[in-house]
Amino acid sequence: MKKIFLLAFSFAFAINCFTQLITPPDGGNKKAMVGERIGITDIMITYNRPGVKGREGKIWGQLIPVGFTDQGFGTSKSAPWRAGANENTTIEFSTDVQVEGKPLAAGRYGLFIAYDPKESTIIFSKNSTSWGSFFYDDKEDVLRVNVKTVPTETNTEWMKFEFINQTNNSATVALMWEKLMIPFKVEVDYIKLQLESFRRELRNEKGFNWNAWSQAAAFTAQNNVDLDEGLGWAEKSINEPFIGQKNFNTLSTKAQVLNKMGKTTEADAVMKEALPLGTMQQIHGYARQLLVQKRTKDAFDAFKLNYDKNPNVFTTNMGMARAYSATGNYKKALEFAQKALPQAPDKGNKDNLERIIKMLQEGKDVN
Repeated sequence: MKKIFLLAFSFAFAINCFTQLITPPDGGNKKAMVGERIGITDIMITYNRPGVKGREGKIWGQLIPVGFTDQGFGTSKSAPWRAGANENTTIEFSTDVQVEGKPLAAGRYGLFIAYDPKESTIIFSKNSTSWGSFFYDDKEDVLRVNVKTVPTETNTEWMKFEFINQTNNSATVALMWEKLMIPFKVEVDYIKLQLESFRRELRNEKGFNWNAWSQAAAFTAQNNVDLDEGLGWAEKSINEPFIGQKNFNTLSTKAQVLNKMGKTTEADAVMKEALPLGTMQQIHGYARQLLVQKRTKDAFDAFKLNYDKNPNVFTTNMGMARAYSATGNYKKALEFAQKALPQAPDKGNKDNLERIIKMLQEGKDVN
């Protein structure tokens, strides 16, 4: 029994001797994570932020040497910079991307940089778990890209990564430290990825809701892609057993797809079926779209249908004012605008309506 006690005590003592409590990183470097979503692609960078700490003019080319160096420790005799401090800087992509126009598969990578005052090399390595670049091996490189090294006027005390120049399908990842920036562009094929995501999601529990099929169909119309598939999705949102619903949303989405396919007669027939099912705001919004498309008669009919369903309220009085204005009957339009004025829900709408009334009094179209 005594031996068992001593053995247990020794084991516990050994564990306690090697237990490390949580403290800030060595050297006062700040641990950081920064991420961005491009389209539906998540990018996450995990790194440690060294500080300039009075070493102005001694960072680039001295503390961070040019190119590849032998650091005197580890297995690498030609190592790049770890793009940070302490353990590996890592970057993770949730989908396939392109970096500076070159393909890179989804995954987590060690991020290294071979600095040069004119053109630096960004390295994405399969090794994302080592400490620094002491064990860097170029055989583990997945991608290398060369980018311009950019001097900056402002000083960045603590090294950081920042996402700049964002668009719907791209962003520039910029490493900034002292008075230097090393940027690289990441792009995604958003349309392709979104459609692939829809196809996966529509096969799981989300596919048991008409709204999901309608949303996917609307995306194809809005982006003018895969319209045949989009029309099939729209049909499912309306007619699929157990989940399909014939409502304003599903029918108007189908009409959008048909319009993009050039089948305007079919689209108009679907919208005639949709209009009686719409809410006041839905019908008003559709009528406004028709005005933009210069389809004055169709817009008038939609505004009139809405007024008959919802008589003498702010939205439909405004709709009739726009409808008559579009036909050039400013006197009749003015009557409805004046009816709408005391119904205005807030100051913004009231101010806008007063402007419209003035235009109508001057014989000007308000659309």
